[in-house]
Amino acid sequence: MAADNTGLIAIAAGIAFGLSAIATAYSQAKIGASFAAVLAEKPELRGNMLLYVLLPETIVLIGMVISLLLIFKI
Repeated sequence: MAADNTGLIAIAAGIAFGLSAIATAYSQAKIGASFAAVLAEKPELRGNMLLYVLLPETIVLIGMVISLLLIFKI
């Protein structure tokens, strides 16, 4: 019987996606608190700050792509 690494690949994909989601949540929490403070003082900076709130989403997207690459063995 040949060794099958399917289970290890699934674990690696889960870790890649899970850790990237945790990193995104942490960074968005910190940025969101700063966003609220800046909006209270200078509402005209809303457009610039919105970019900083959306930027961490790329972390979770990269984690998702890596986990899909692992699962489909590309």
